[in-house]
Amino acid sequence: MIQTSKIILVNVDTKTDDAVSKARKLYFEGKVFAYPTDTIYGLGGNPFNDDVVNRINEIKGRTSEKKYILLIGSIEYLMRYVELGSEKHLDFLISIWPNPVSVVLNLNSKSRELLNLQTAAFRMPNHRFCLKLLNEIQMPLISTSVNKSNREALLEPSVIEEEFSGDVEYLFFSKKKSYFETSTVIELTGTEPKLLRPGKIQFEDIIQKFR
Repeated sequence: MIQTSKIILVNVDTKTDDAVSKARKLYFEGKVFAYPTDTIYGLGGNPFNDDVVNRINEIKGRTSEKKYILLIGSIEYLMRYVELGSEKHLDFLISIWPNPVSVVLNLNSKSRELLNLQTAAFRMPNHRFCLKLLNEIQMPLISTSVNKSNREALLEPSVIEEEFSGDVEYLFFSKKKSYFETSTVIELTGTEPKLLRPGKIQFEDIIQKFR
C-alpha cells in the first residue's frame, strides 16, 4: 500500500488478497472506492445502501434518475435479485459471462422494493480482482465510470488520484495493459436480447449465443 495525504493506493496485481480484503471491508462499511474492471475504472459501493448511492451521485455530479451497472460474481448470486423469462435466458447468460457485456434484467419483487426499480443492468466481469471481490461480498457492486458528469472517463490511476483524492479514500489500481472500452449493454426483459449501447464486444457475436 502507498499512502499519500489524501488517498491510499493499493496494487491489485501484487497485493490481490490484501486488496480484496480491504475492498470488502469498505463495501460493508458503506464507503465508496475506485477500482479497475474488465472495461474502465469504476467507482464502487453497495447499491442497497442509500448513503453510498447518494455519495456516488454527489461525487459524479449526476442526478438520481440515472442508474448504475451492477457487477455480480456468479449466476447463483444473480438469481437472488432477478426474474428471468425462461431457461433459454439463463443458458444465454451462462454462455456470455464473464465478459464486458452488461444485461438489463427484470428484478424480483424483493429487489424492486429495495432498489425502487423495475429493472437493473448486471455484468459478470472478466477480471480477476473483481471476481474475487464479488465472490467475497456475495452481493452486487456498483460500477460507474470514474468521471464527473458529462466529462470523459478517467483511465490512468495517477489522474484519478489527482482529481478524486478528495472524494474517495482508496484507489485500487492495476498496471496490466487494458484497452479501456466500455461494456456492451443489452436488454433481456422481453423475449429476445436488444442492443442498448455498443461496446467492447460486438452485438452480432453476442446474439449468436442466443440462437
